[in-house]
Amino acid sequence: MQRFFKSPGGCCFPLLFALLALSVYFFNARRSPPLVPEMAEESSKSIYDFAVKDIRGNDVSLSEYSGKVLLIVNVASKCGLTQSNYKELNTLYEKYKDQGFEILAFPCNQFAGQEPGSNEEIQETACTMFKAEFPIFDKVEVNGKNAVPLYKFLKSQKGGIFGDGIKWNFTKFLVNREGKVVDRYAPTTSPLKIEKDIQNLLGSA
Repeated sequence: MQRFFKSPGGCCFPLLFALLALSVYFFNARRSPPLVPEMAEESSKSIYDFAVKDIRGNDVSLSEYSGKVLLIVNVASKCGLTQSNYKELNTLYEKYKDQGFEILAFPCNQFAGQEPGSNEEIQETACTMFKAEFPIFDKVEVNGKNAVPLYKFLKSQKGGIFGDGIKWNFTKFLVNREGKVVDRYAPTTSPLKIEKDIQNLLGSA
């Protein structure tokens, strides 16, 4: 070995250089994050690219709502905002459902545990106590690593004032007839204050 490193002409240096280059390549390759999820997320152009589950666990393609104006809301049964939001959402739904307006409600228990029930209990509460006639979907997570793809997309399209994450129950996303997210409203924004924006998208202002 000693004679090898001292051999004339420095013939060992190309070999050492090649080994060093290979080690750098494989080190960087191992550290590089996978590109597939990012590419998949970037390829989503509208909410019609997503499927969700209804309150009974059945798959629903959001392309079924193509051509409608949508208000997508994360709901909870035991929040201080629940009574007023359901009441005003019902008012909007009754007034504009025949004009192509739909409300999609997604129960979520990530905020102070205020939607703890099973899907059956949630549906009973929403439809009996709060008289909701609009669709109630499967309970989901809207933040964190287990957030459903739809909500990752919604947040990527319209971030909040203090970051993209959903801050509380009854955050609202308004979607136009082409499936594009056009606005986002804070939990404390009254649904009736969104009425003018809904009218504009429906063409009924």
